[in-house]
Amino acid sequence: MSQKITKDLTFHDVLEMGPEYAQVFIRYNMGCVGCAAARYETIEQGANAHGISLEDLLKDLNAAQDR
Repeated sequence: MSQKITKDLTFHDVLEMGPEYAQVFIRYNMGCVGCAAARYETIEQGANAHGISLEDLLKDLNAAQDR
């Protein structure tokens, strides 16, 4: 297992870890893959901005790295 994904990582940090994470963001209807804010916006900020459960998003992101 690689680095644990936390609320303080930016979208860019997570997307750089591998393509499986983009799929998670897409399932949550988050356009983070092509968003300019992805470089500096944290996972927590993005979840709040999109009205998404941070806990659920982090759970799914961390589960994606185990696949």
